[in-house]
Amino acid sequence: MFSIWLLCYLTLGTIPVFTVSGGGNQLSPENSLIWGPGLRADVVLPARYFYVQALDTEGQRFTFSPGANAFQVKITAPDEQFSRIGVQILDRKDGSFIVRYRMYASYKNLKIEIKVKNKHVAKSPYILKGPVYHENCDCPREDSTTWLEDMSCPQAIPQVQRDLAHFPTVDPDKIAKEIPQRFGQRQSLCHYTIKDNKVYIRTHGEHVGFRIFMDAILLSLTRKVKMPDVEFFVNLGDWPLEKKKSTQNLHPIFSWCGSTESKDIVMPTYDLTDSVLETMGRVSLDMMSVQANTGPPWEDKNTTAIWRGRDSRKERLELVKLSRKYPDIIDAAFTNFFFFKHDESLYGPIVKHISFFDFFKYKYQINIDGTVAAYRLPYLLAGNSVVLKQDSFYYEHFYNELQPWKHYIPFKNDLSDLLEKLQWAKDHDEEARNIAKTGQEFARNNLMGDHVFCYYFKLFQEYANLQVSEPKIRDGMEKVEQPDDDLFPCTCHRKKAKDEL
Repeated sequence: MFSIWLLCYLTLGTIPVFTVSGGGNQLSPENSLIWGPGLRADVVLPARYFYVQALDTEGQRFTFSPGANAFQVKITAPDEQFSRIGVQILDRKDGSFIVRYRMYASYKNLKIEIKVKNKHVAKSPYILKGPVYHENCDCPREDSTTWLEDMSCPQAIPQVQRDLAHFPTVDPDKIAKEIPQRFGQRQSLCHYTIKDNKVYIRTHGEHVGFRIFMDAILLSLTRKVKMPDVEFFVNLGDWPLEKKKSTQNLHPIFSWCGSTESKDIVMPTYDLTDSVLETMGRVSLDMMSVQANTGPPWEDKNTTAIWRGRDSRKERLELVKLSRKYPDIIDAAFTNFFFFKHDESLYGPIVKHISFFDFFKYKYQINIDGTVAAYRLPYLLAGNSVVLKQDSFYYEHFYNELQPWKHYIPFKNDLSDLLEKLQWAKDHDEEARNIAKTGQEFARNNLMGDHVFCYYFKLFQEYANLQVSEPKIRDGMEKVEQPDDDLFPCTCHRKKAKDEL
């Protein structure tokens, strides 16, 4: 049987193979651990993934890489002549690996083999009894309860409950009329209805290009699970719309960013959402690739704080000026000027962009708001540098679960104590390292692709339960079609079984 499979090793340097510091013990295929959602046929993700943890012959975990080529992975479809599956092994440099794979066709079964020097690891080979569907296969699960269980979604999501608490009920007929009248002329909005698991849309405003991100996640969800009938409005702009102190009736608006001064319903950002959908596709920065590119070990990182970005907030101007005054402490520079006048005598020259992964050559990462929250925070947390985060009234969908001094080091909105906090981090190196580690664990455990899908579904499910009238396909709406450019269309066994009833 001939198989096509791609192996990419995303690593920065190598460490001597098969040894553990101090012990000199060998990597044990039998003792090493393998787990994760990518070992289950019914967990459909754009890029499926699972974990490998290296253990030695005494059952001790490796705490650094046993070598980039320590494990060999092969994924094939036993019943097919060709297996169109891309595979990447991501070395997290802490003794663990992420193995991710993207399927470009659906298969009856999958065979996953993980070996060390031709010896199977743990319970390899793993047989996924299918059908095993790929991302573009339109084959939704009818029973959403089972889908939620298979995805290991939480029973409740605190941020969703907080956001929806402002809206005891939702009247689709009422909001369909009132929201366009109130916001439709000045803002960019998408009016969506999901009916019978089909997506319909009407746009309001001129700048609606960002609808592509919302269209994509809704279509992806409806390919995987039967969505509730629901009608809602999405704000495509940066700023939340529904002010807390508004004198008008409160309207439910879905936004990618929230604030303490607004009552918008927050979703994962378009940036994080797109990175999940396009993992192993057209994006290079995603929550998995970051974990394999975290730079040198903590003790070898540059002790200057790093920041790059554009001039989208006045505090960013102050940060760059601070950097020019204290260049040995902060390395901050602009890659673009758009909002303010570029005064080179104050802010220095515009510099070239650097790879996001190069940020992790530095021990201290400065996260400061742009027009709204800086959407880079998930990726910064996933590295092994410590994040210094500006106090802000803007937040993403996960911010309220973060704790200052546990997941990041806070500094004041006006930057008045930033130098003090950087000095604290240098004087308390082990504490700073532990904060970096805790932040990294949070990102690994809460911001992966399956977590994003869970968040969206639970949000729409809870919101749909608030509706007091039937969602409708309104005048002016058009159907958002599923992609039709799939080179290897699938046959959905669920639809076939339903048709035979």
